[in-house]
Amino acid sequence: MNSIESAVPPPRSYLDDGHSLRSWLFTHDHKRIAILYALAITFFFFLGGFAAMLIRLELITPAGDLLTADAYNKAFTFHGVVMVWFFLIPSIPATLGNFLLPMMIGARDMAFPRLNLFSWYLYMIGGLFTLAMLVLGGVDTGWTFYTPFSTMFSNGHVMLTVVGVFVVGFSSILTGINFIVTTHSMRAPGMTWMRLPLFVWAMYAVALVMVLATPVLAMTLSLIALERIFGVGIFDPALGGDPVLFQHFFWFYSHPAVYIMVLPAMGVVSELITAGARKRIFGYRFMVWAIVGISVVGFLVWGHHMFVAGQSMYASMVFSILSFIIAVPSAIKVFNWTATLYKGRIDFNAPMLYALGFVGLFMLGGMTGIFLAATALDVSLHDTYFVVAHFHYIMVGGSVMAYLGGIHFWWPKVTGRLYSQAWARFAAILMFFGFNLTFFPQYLLGYEGMPRRYHEYLPQFQVLNILSSAGASILAVSYLLPLVYLGWSLRHGPRAGPNPWRAKGLEWLTDSPPPTHNFEVTPVVNEGPYAYEDA
Repeated sequence: MNSIESAVPPPRSYLDDGHSLRSWLFTHDHKRIAILYALAITFFFFLGGFAAMLIRLELITPAGDLLTADAYNKAFTFHGVVMVWFFLIPSIPATLGNFLLPMMIGARDMAFPRLNLFSWYLYMIGGLFTLAMLVLGGVDTGWTFYTPFSTMFSNGHVMLTVVGVFVVGFSSILTGINFIVTTHSMRAPGMTWMRLPLFVWAMYAVALVMVLATPVLAMTLSLIALERIFGVGIFDPALGGDPVLFQHFFWFYSHPAVYIMVLPAMGVVSELITAGARKRIFGYRFMVWAIVGISVVGFLVWGHHMFVAGQSMYASMVFSILSFIIAVPSAIKVFNWTATLYKGRIDFNAPMLYALGFVGLFMLGGMTGIFLAATALDVSLHDTYFVVAHFHYIMVGGSVMAYLGGIHFWWPKVTGRLYSQAWARFAAILMFFGFNLTFFPQYLLGYEGMPRRYHEYLPQFQVLNILSSAGASILAVSYLLPLVYLGWSLRHGPRAGPNPWRAKGLEWLTDSPPPTHNFEVTPVVNEGPYAYEDA
């Protein structure tokens, strides 16, 4: 019997399941599809980052002496389009979500493996349209495509960009459908809803938002095409249209899209903090209902982007109150993370540093969001650099910090290799410092009245702009460093065991890297998540 058992080969890693390009491009394995997404998303991240670098170089001096006004408009438009739709929205769901969700619930794959691969191809097709827009001369509307400029006056390649975003939107919808069906129908025996990891809850809530909100974006972009190409009067007042209607449509999608970017980050940070503190998450059920509350109320606050757009004063009052309300579930999550850390046996490893950085930056971004929810303040701060700083504290400081924290946390599981903790800690601290030096001066610029989207500005704003550009250079280094030491670890890093962090969760029961079908035997769940001993 022993000789027979010893002759049985160990399960083959998903990385060994074919090495040809074809085996990757036609794979149905959710883990390989996650890798494909990660490679594409990393490319678009650095492409959008290059546009950001041009913007910060331009703003070192008050005179527009690097880019023309038109080139500057195209640079910040390209930066926004690429970063929002080709990095931030798909970053955590399409990579970590795709890789981990089936393993976290004890499933062998996604419910629809072919649909999963098709969603990646749609993402790449949308990206090709966007790259074609860049090569052919760019677009100058801003990432929001506000009418009537986008439909009547812009000379840029509006339709190429619209088609690219339209196509990538369907990629999000298909990913959302897959997550919903997988979570409902493929949980392991004993994996009840209140035993799901918070990361799975976040993916499930985000999937619902993707499926419900993204069709509104597709409809809105289609209406832009109808008006721009065929002259149908939808947003043009001369043809009986209403330009403010576009803003209602656009922000009805785009504010829930903010939570498509942030909720996955919250799920990641919950996993990192409970593992790093060696404690059960404080108030698990409150954390679950906070996720649900954010995803629901997120559909009701789009009008706070339109306080100066001419909407009814009474509508602005309602949207202001709702914007204050949505801060409550976010505050619950911050409080529960803090309570989880209290008296924990905290290991300040790289994932934990990224998680703590997320909490600090998210708090500052969230508190300044409260300022913008007050109509009187927003009238003064709208379209200034205060809004730019607030947006980036939530989206970049929050989502990117959590994304990199998740990459560092699950890297041993994905690759089977360990990386240098010293370099990783240094990169996390450098990113926190560089980010604050980049964007905190922009709060001050906005408070002092510097408008956003201007490539020239008054001389009194130069010192703060120099500080911001200096911080951006530090931030760029902190983004490049992980490429170096994580890439080095693929070949030279020590072998990782199944659970190098001693974390809880079904994904840590498999080998590192996991076998093709995740589990040789379907696991049975007998307890809730995060069964750590109390510190």
